[in-house]
Amino acid sequence: MPAKRPPVPLSRERIIDAALHIADGQGLRRLTMRRLGDALQVEAMAIYHHLPRGKEALMDALAEHVTAIQVDPATTWQETARLWCRAQREALREHPGVLALALTKPPKGATAIAIMEQTEQLTDAGLSDAAEAVRTLRAFVFGSVAVEVQQSGWADPERDTWTRRDDRADADFERGMEAMLRGLGG
Repeated sequence: MPAKRPPVPLSRERIIDAALHIADGQGLRRLTMRRLGDALQVEAMAIYHHLPRGKEALMDALAEHVTAIQVDPATTWQETARLWCRAQREALREHPGVLALALTKPPKGATAIAIMEQTEQLTDAGLSDAAEAVRTLRAFVFGSVAVEVQQSGWADPERDTWTRRDDRADADFERGMEAMLRGLGG
């Protein structure tokens, strides 16, 4: 008889990964503490040790996971903004199941810190109203991804597959981002 592997210790990271898997595969509505506990092979109450506020803390953690994007500054504010926009888009597209949270949860914690860093990077690179630029670019990226996810068929219960990557959406995003950067620059 082969020896049983010891169980993998429960951690905040494991909880978030399992919750993302459920939300991306079945949708946010299907994410319950019981279902999450089952996926982690623990009693649902064990999750509260890592997330004392329960489901509310879990939803905050999921939103933060896909919105706390940081990039290293580039040589110009435009290039830094491009890096941030592309990284934020990728994180949101990777986890369509929590897009609704990303769109509706107010930025706090690591997300608020990331927004402050983005603003400082753009200011340091010479952009005069960096806070307005960050708000504008966030609105563009989040809205762009929302349209992509809608058109992909991800949330359509009648479809078995959905389009994860779309060349037209990529081109639309790049064109829109460049227009936004030109407008913000002067």
